[in-house]
Amino acid sequence: MTTFNDRENAFESKFAHDSEMQFRAEARRNKLLGLWAAGLLGKSGADADAYAMEVVMADMAEAGSEDVVAKVAKDLGAQSSADAVRAKLMALMPEAKAQLLTEL
Repeated sequence: MTTFNDRENAFESKFAHDSEMQFRAEARRNKLLGLWAAGLLGKSGADADAYAMEVVMADMAEAGSEDVVAKVAKDLGAQSSADAVRAKLMALMPEAKAQLLTEL
């Protein structure tokens, strides 16, 4: 039974770690999206960072990333469509994961 319990604990630990890394990657991706959108809005420096944090916090409203897409698309207005924001969001995920891996 010890071997079974060890394997169970290992799987639980891996699941917890993977879940935490996914959450951190999504938060980083949202921040990168916020910085991208801030640039389109003409924001820089502290204003861009503050806007990026607004985008990160927007993801806490509901499950999934549609709340982030809706916020950024609304803020950008005619400068970008919701589909373009979704595409940028998907394109930023590998970069966000790479950044997290370099921090470890």
